[in-house]
Amino acid sequence: MAAANVCWSGENFSCSICLDEFRSPVSTPCGHNFCRNCITKFWDDQVQYKCPLCNELFHTRPGLRVNTLLSELAAQIKTSVRVKEKPFVDSAEVPCDACTGTQLKAVKSCLMCLISYCQTHLEPHQRVAGLKKHVLVEPMDRLEDRMCRKHDRLLELFCQTEQVFVCQFCTEADHRSHRVVPLREEYEVRMAQLGKIEAEVPQMIQERKQRIKEIKDEVELGKKDADRELADGIQVMTDLMRCIEKWQDDFNQTVQEKLKITEKRFEDLIKELEQEIEDLTNRSAEVRQLSHTKDHLYFLQAFRPLMNPPPTRDWTTVVRPPSYEGTLRRSLDQLEETLNMEMKKRCDAAELKRVQQYEVDVTLDPDTAYPGLILSADGKQVHDGGVRKKLKNNPKRFTYYPRVLTRQSFSSGRFYFEVQVKDKTAWRLGVARESIDRKCAIKVTPEMSYWTLHSYGDEMVFNDDPDVHRPLRAELQKVGVFVDYDQGVVSFYDVEARVNLCSAIGCTFREPLYPMLSPGLIEGGANSAPLIISPVNQTD
Repeated sequence: MAAANVCWSGENFSCSICLDEFRSPVSTPCGHNFCRNCITKFWDDQVQYKCPLCNELFHTRPGLRVNTLLSELAAQIKTSVRVKEKPFVDSAEVPCDACTGTQLKAVKSCLMCLISYCQTHLEPHQRVAGLKKHVLVEPMDRLEDRMCRKHDRLLELFCQTEQVFVCQFCTEADHRSHRVVPLREEYEVRMAQLGKIEAEVPQMIQERKQRIKEIKDEVELGKKDADRELADGIQVMTDLMRCIEKWQDDFNQTVQEKLKITEKRFEDLIKELEQEIEDLTNRSAEVRQLSHTKDHLYFLQAFRPLMNPPPTRDWTTVVRPPSYEGTLRRSLDQLEETLNMEMKKRCDAAELKRVQQYEVDVTLDPDTAYPGLILSADGKQVHDGGVRKKLKNNPKRFTYYPRVLTRQSFSSGRFYFEVQVKDKTAWRLGVARESIDRKCAIKVTPEMSYWTLHSYGDEMVFNDDPDVHRPLRAELQKVGVFVDYDQGVVSFYDVEARVNLCSAIGCTFREPLYPMLSPGLIEGGANSAPLIISPVNQTD
């Protein structure tokens, strides 16, 4: 028994029918061994009884006896094989398709059987003549997917022309003129691409996380804007309701006062009529009494006063009450005008408060300043010095008009800044594209890449086609400039009065925008005050 364990291997103790270890091995008269159930089922399906291995024919169905020695040896070999072979299959290994229960690691795959075998179940392919002709390859999983459905050959090549897997026979037929490469070559190309993708994916993930954060920030900002808009709307409606309530009180008072005056007038008329009635009644009594007298002298003496009637008003004209027609219409017209003014005032104030949230810190760029301008050290003030300095040529510098740009530019989003214009008689404020002409005399309009508000005399002008004119408030001290780059909006505000001076919508920018200031030239000693970029002081 010990010698058998040393010299024999598990390959000698498998049934050639089920290819598995013997289960109750029995021997046929010709000396071959099979599992009892395997040989029994084999003969049940046969008309003649013969050996499955040597094909020896038996005239009668042989009796089967358990091969006790083989059974014991098979049990021992089975135990030793299980100890030697790894009982589990790693994720990177191919399992044996023939194993029942615990699957062992496959050592070969058969391209004819389309099955992967462990060392034990591979034994018939190494011993049986018919199985030796099968093509064995290194273990592969999903063998059915690796075979060419047309030629039953292993897919070993890749057609780059049609981007499909092919076998060797395919290259001699349908893919004869195509560019075909081994799988390894295509694998290496795709692996290099995969490495690039692998390197790009974390960055793409990070970019999308950043975008998610930006979207969440925009949503949060939108919520704040919505809350602020609702609050402003409620405040405006509250103020308008107060205006309506005041109008109602004023209207009621007007009608009531008119009614009181009418009632007083009619009361006076009635009293006057009653007095005349009383006088006429007394006269009637005197006439009646006189008509009965027989004294000629008394009659003639009393009749003379009766000839002159008492003073009375001419009541032939119909007395009519005053008309209320048009009172409500005139009052409603006045209310409409008041509400419009109040709504604009409130909306402008709410709008200014909202855009002030986008304040930016900007400073003037001396490299762009007209040679006659003087800038403060902090870059927040500019005024005309009255003398044009000789400076080196700089493509960024304005040389025809007294203007200056800020160091900062904006290519997206919203921004707002305020400029003090107190004590100025002429000035220009706004924004301009980076590509503006700084050397020649051009019309300052949106068509020429300028969006500015210009003050001179007693009015302000937004240069466009046509120009927009606005009256200049004598008390104007500070102008606010707001830009929504993405929506194409430029607005100007009177900060103290909290009103919108004018707005341009539907603007197209397409390149960086720079805030622009022009203090104007000194005019006989006037207009020497500076333009000052001021911090925003939000007030309700």
